Amino acid sequence: MKLNSITNFITLAFCVLSLNTFAQLNTPRGSQRASVSQRVGITDITINYSRPIVNGREIWGKLVPYGMNNLGFGTAKAAPWRAGADENTTITFTDNVMVEGKPIQGGTYGFFVEVKPDNKATIILSKDANAWGSFFYDKNNDVLRADVVTNDVPHKELLTYEFNTVTPTSASVSLIWDKKEIPFTIEVPVSNIVLNSIREELKGQTGFLRQNWEQAANYALNNGGDLNEALGWINAAIEGQFFSQKTFNNLAIKGQILNKQGKSLEYAMLMDEASEMANKNQLNTLGYQMLNAKDYERALKCFKTNIKNNPKDPNGYDSLGEAYKIMGDKQKAIKYLKKALSLNPPANVKANSEKLLGELNAL
Repeated sequence: MKLNSITNFITLAFCVLSLNTFAQLNTPRGSQRASVSQRVGITDITINYSRPIVNGREIWGKLVPYGMNNLGFGTAKAAPWRAGADENTTITFTDNVMVEGKPIQGGTYGFFVEVKPDNKATIILSKDANAWGSFFYDKNNDVLRADVVTNDVPHKELLTYEFNTVTPTSASVSLIWDKKEIPFTIEVPVSNIVLNSIREELKGQTGFLRQNWEQAANYALNNGGDLNEALGWINAAIEGQFFSQKTFNNLAIKGQILNKQGKSLEYAMLMDEASEMANKNQLNTLGYQMLNAKDYERALKCFKTNIKNNPKDPNGYDSLGEAYKIMGDKQKAIKYLKKALSLNPPANVKANSEKLLGELNAL
């Protein structure tokens, strides 16, 4: 009995010691955790970091020493700055990207910076994304080293990452702390990524819906995709599959693909077929498409058909007048634009008619 009591006491003491050793209360940190994300195309870029505070300290060259340094702990004898506090700062790309013009595979990377004097720095992406700070930094794990120029900026008390400029295919990122900005650029091959995603999605349940094949073909048409592949996708929407159905929309998309391929005769015949299926707005859109293709005969036919079917619609006369203006027939342009204004048009149609008449000196 006595032996069992001693054993139980020792076991309890070990458990308490273990809890004291490994368990931690959830209390606030000195450097708060933060995350910032930006989507470019369909690619997400996420930076996770801790935010130290200046708190009156001298940062650059002191708290953050220049160059590569022996931090006195861990295995690294020449370590860069961890680009934050506490755990690794990490950056995640959901797809392949270009960082400062260099290709990087999709994934999560440790983000480090070698800060240098004279407004220079080297940003580093490392395969080691799970270390604590840069105490165990190993240059053999680097996947990127890129030299950048730093900028002087107004004081920022909390270390901050910002996505400053975002375009359809790129994002500019800045690390800002104290009075220094460390910028770098990420470029995303959006069209390739989207088209690869489309190819995979059409193999699954997404491929059971006609509209998705139309959307796929339209995206490829307008974003540098393979036109033969786009034609295959739109043909699947039109016929041959259980979900297929010929509509004005998919005929119009197919027509644009054929036109871009230089198949002008096939394009023209398809547009004639599409016009027979079009409602008022679709026929008006088709007319402008013909104007852009300089197929003036078919453009006029679309606009005149709309007027015949909708004789009190001012937009039809406005569109026909604009067509004649583009064709250089000033007299007919003025006639139909003034007819549009006589029918009490909505504000947008009125503004367009008046603008065109002004350009013709006919107001």
